[in-house]
Amino acid sequence: MASETTKTVVVTGASRGIGRAVSLAFAREGYDVWALARSAESLEALKKEGGERIRTHAVDVADEAALLAACKVILSAGAPRVLVNNAGITVSAPLTKTSTADLAKVMAVNVTAPFILCRELMPAMVAAGGGRVINIGSITSTRGAKYTSAYCASKHALLGLTRALAVEYARKNVTVNNVNPGWVETDMFAGATAAVSKTTGRTEEQAREALASMNAMGRIIRPEEVAAVCLFLASEAASAITGAAYAIDGGEAG
Repeated sequence: MASETTKTVVVTGASRGIGRAVSLAFAREGYDVWALARSAESLEALKKEGGERIRTHAVDVADEAALLAACKVILSAGAPRVLVNNAGITVSAPLTKTSTADLAKVMAVNVTAPFILCRELMPAMVAAGGGRVINIGSITSTRGAKYTSAYCASKHALLGLTRALAVEYARKNVTVNNVNPGWVETDMFAGATAAVSKTTGRTEEQAREALASMNAMGRIIRPEEVAAVCLFLASEAASAITGAAYAIDGGEAG
């Protein structure tokens, strides 16, 4: 592994939600953080909170040319030790109202971008002595959910990518794992509660309670809890874990 004084993590979708929590958690643990997101303004706010360890790069991960350019910038500063593929989008609609363009957009962010980042950055990890790739999936990585066919397909595909690369890089000292959250306190969750409220006539608080009741604990996961799992998978304690899918969902998938 890279030395403790030069460890670096790359986080996509870093400006809010899970990505923000992951970026700040790794910065607190002494990592230099490459924080990637579309909004330069939001990234600047993250940098102010996280301090000098946060290095920002505004990029739309669905733009292949821009993402490849971002990888070159990252590698010019040295090989990262950890890659957290967190950026993700969803489309909530019945199958017959999900367009091919919707599917392509979701797949570009949720699958193609992680594929490109892995392809471009993992060889540098190997050359530097090893590393960790952590893909942020979902409970829908391993099960279905109605009205989310494009999203479910993308998260299943991301888990397949995780397992394939885990085998391919198993003897190269790079581990590849999935973290599969349930409902987390993010903008995506806020959008879901608003959609449920609009569709059912419930208040947003009632919608929130209905979604929380889907798991055994009856609560929504905090972004910081997902970040803690990522820190574990990046640690030496997790050096023998690869190809795994860690559910953090309050018991929903169980």
